[in-house]
Amino acid sequence: MRTIRFAFLAILGLALIAVAFGNREFVTLRILPSELDAIVGFSWTIDLPLFIVVFASIIAGLIIGFIWEWIRESTLRSTAAKHKSEAHELKREVRKLKTEPTEPKDEVLMLLEDAK
Repeated sequence: MRTIRFAFLAILGLALIAVAFGNREFVTLRILPSELDAIVGFSWTIDLPLFIVVFASIIAGLIIGFIWEWIRESTLRSTAAKHKSEAHELKREVRKLKTEPTEPKDEVLMLLEDAK
């Protein structure tokens, strides 16, 4: 299994290197469209190789997806924590009931026990 994992990572690395070498041309990234630059009076641009833009977009998408999923599952995590604490409380109660003496505390029950 370790060999398969290393082979997969090697193939993935070679594919990423091939994409990087195939997309070395520079592109210009703008924070606003050029029409809005004139209205706002603010223009921010940067020239980067295309493969950096693609890889950064993939990483940003993964991070956003992880955060979105973490927020979506927060109710599940809180419910699981609540159930865990309830289970712990019930285990403690069962342990307490098992260690209590089993003598009947009710007078009627004591009479019935004596009749046996």
